[in-house]
Amino acid sequence: MKRGILFLILATVLWSGNYVCGRFLAPAMPSTLLNTLRWAISFVLLLCIMLLNKKKLPLLSQWREFLILGFFGIFAFSTLNYLGLRSISASQAGMISAGIPVAILLFTPLILHEHSRARAWAGSIVSILGVIILLLGKHDLSSQNSFLGDLEIVLSSLAWGMYTVLGKRFSKHLDPLTMTAGAAFYGTILSLISFALTTQQNAVHMSTNAWLAVLYVSTFASVGAYLLWNAGVKILGASRSAPYINLLPVWTVLLGILSLHEHISLYSLFGGIVTILGAVLASV
Repeated sequence: MKRGILFLILATVLWSGNYVCGRFLAPAMPSTLLNTLRWAISFVLLLCIMLLNKKKLPLLSQWREFLILGFFGIFAFSTLNYLGLRSISASQAGMISAGIPVAILLFTPLILHEHSRARAWAGSIVSILGVIILLLGKHDLSSQNSFLGDLEIVLSSLAWGMYTVLGKRFSKHLDPLTMTAGAAFYGTILSLISFALTTQQNAVHMSTNAWLAVLYVSTFASVGAYLLWNAGVKILGASRSAPYINLLPVWTVLLGILSLHEHISLYSLFGGIVTILGAVLASV
């Protein structure tokens, strides 16, 4: 049991590093290129894992499911995250993303036709209020770029909520590893198309540290975190594992302060705490 908890905690730590690296890489390369590189490498690693486990990847027969999952979970979620991190801090983005459980709750009755408990809806309301406090508490609220960055992170959270709910729907005939690999394949193609259509020349300014950051988000923050999370869920069960995702914004704030020397206002910190508490209430 302790090992399962450790796996879940490590997974959230690795995922939080994605926000920090995304912020660090913002001036180094376009968001669409970063997302393309990240998931192209991740797909190769996931495919190797599938081959080792003698699993087949039905990219053609299940293309509709993979394309939908790839759009929401790989292309939209990650690209919007990296776009938002170009104008707001990793800490701010992490705290806004604490509202992801709320997005999952909102889409569940629409797609899965499942009803949620009153406590979950109460937690959602609290979490939404926390996000509003977060947005109102920023010193640079008047900045158009800052507002756009906030909006992009909110939209990325909605995209991940949709991906999670759709993943649950498709899990009847697809296991998590196959879904992730298939989504990564089509999501990478969508990211590559977006990069080719929108990126100007001379937009890449890479350094050794930047390449190391790309390697991190492609391995530890993607495949490594995925394997740890699923291992933890297998040991503890889905319901007992779910609340641990709320550690993600906590680690993101700490890493943002320690590695990027970010500063957080007390108002924003209060909003983040309210958002996390609401998400915990909604997911337990």
